Parts: sequence; structure tokens; C-alpha cells
Amino acid sequence: MSIWQTKEWSEMLIKSNQAEKVFDIKWIKIEKRKISLWEYWLFIQWLDFNIDIKNELIDLCKKESCLFIQIETLNYANTFEIIQNFSAWYYKKFMPYYTVIIDLDKSEDEILSQMKPKWRYNIKLAIKKWIKCKIVEKTEKNINIFYNLVLETIARDSFSWNSLNYYKTFLNNIKESELIFAYKEKEVIASGIFILHDGVALYYYWASSSKKEYRNLMAPYFLQWTAIKEAKRKWCKFYDFLGVMTPWSKDSSLKWVTAFKLKFNKNSIKISDSYIWINKRFKYFLVSILKKIKKLISKNYLSNNHRL
Repeated sequence: MSIWQTKEWSEMLIKSNQAEKVFDIKWIKIEKRKISLWEYWLFIQWLDFNIDIKNELIDLCKKESCLFIQIETLNYANTFEIIQNFSAWYYKKFMPYYTVIIDLDKSEDEILSQMKPKWRYNIKLAIKKWIKCKIVEKTEKNINIFYNLVLETIARDSFSWNSLNYYKTFLNNIKESELIFAYKEKEVIASGIFILHDGVALYYYWASSSKKEYRNLMAPYFLQWTAIKEAKRKWCKFYDFLGVMTPWSKDSSLKWVTAFKLKFNKNSIKISDSYIWINKRFKYFLVSILKKIKKLISKNYLSNNHRL
């Protein structure tokens, strides 16, 4: 079972206002999410094709008067099949189609050999520069330190982010989450949030300092290597970097992140497809148009600010 189908994940979503409600059909969890002040949609991570709940999903969508149902598949075996009565599309993609996987059954030397030489050098350089990494307690103080680094990161790289309350709720409710700090002497200069669940290690969130004196210490590389070794120590089967852009994409917000992840392992694999069933077509059309307009305005705003 993936982390996204656990009770603790459902509780985290509700407590952080990411989901309005979570339903259970044949032990599969379906999230009811708000799309506007009055409209909702259903979202599900579809993991087991042997359990057919399509009809129950459609009935639930109608009963709850939701705009649509979105299904995201998750399959590390890279095998996919069409979900009947659903169209291959999505409103909002949570799970990228492709990711980078590290096989943790391999030895540390074998894992290092799969990396680009520059990345191995960066890890060694961080160690040489006396960067220290360790798992820290998920206290309010440490979560605030992580969030302050998040604010520095988004100011520098224009990434999307979540509220401080969300990160607190995430870390305090997902018991298998870990918060790792990278230190230069006593100052935290990089940090990451990871989940180790059911043999899978997930690289979820990261942040790093923007101070010039720390930019060349390669702390994010050593942070990743620390997380990989921790996942091996806890007998995880593989380490999932949780998303890269599709191989044919030329313009993506994931471009820099993809380049970073692919240098740990050059091979990306497809793990997800998306499917949608629309209950209220006219309202769905209006919401989609408004979403595109909002995205265009946001893109122009960011572009103008960069020119300034």
C-alpha cells in the first residue's frame, strides 16, 4: 500500500484543509477536494486494477454533486491499462508521469557509480567542507527553520510552496516522515523532508539557504546522499525522487529539478497515467477556462518581475 492510501495521509489532508472529506470504497481511499467556494471534485490514487470500483466512483461523484473524478495511477512496474469510461486527461497533476528511481538493493559503491562524476565530486566536496547532515526531531523550532529556508528558496527560484501550518501538519501526522538538516558548523543551510514507507523512500520537499557563502558547499547533494543511505539502512527497496519532466518536454517548471535528479541516475521511468470522468461538463469547462486565465496572469506577472 502506498503512503497516499493510508489513514494517516487522509487525516493529514483533512487537518491541513487539502481535502474536505475522505471516502472508503473497498478499502480504497477517495479524496473530496474543493475546487471553488461551491464546487468539489473527487481524487484517487489508483493502485490496484484488480479491484474495480469505477461504477461506485461514478455513483459517489453524482451523490456528492462533484464536478468530476480524477484518477492518477501509480505503478513502479511500468505497466498501464486504460480505465474504461474515463478519458486520459487531468485537471491538476499531482504525480508527475515520470520519475527517477534508485535501486537500493545495489551497494553504495554501485549507487555512486550510477551518478554523474560531478555529482560524486560534489558529495565528496561537501564532506571535505565539513558539511554535516542528520535527522532531527520534528519540533516546532526545527519546522520553523525548515520553513524559513523554504521562503529563501522560493524567493530565489520561484517554486510553489505550502503554508507553515501545512508543513507542521504534514510532519506531525505522517509518522514515517523524516526531517533532515545539513549544517555548516551550527547553521542549517539545507533541509529536506522524506517519507520512508512500505519499502519505498520518497524525496518530498527541500529547501536551501541563499547566502552566497553557502552556495558552493554542495550541501543539497550530501543531503540527498544522507537520505539515500538512511533509506538503505531501513531496508527500503528503492528511492523515488518523486517526479521529473517528461523526456520530450522542452519547457517545464521541472527543468532545473529534472537536471538535478537525473544526475543521480540518468534513467527516468514512467510511473503514472491520469484519467478523468466529468459529471458537470459545462461547469467543468468554465472552471478550466478560469484556471488557464489565472495561470497566464501568474506567468506574465512572474515574467515582468524577473525583467525588473
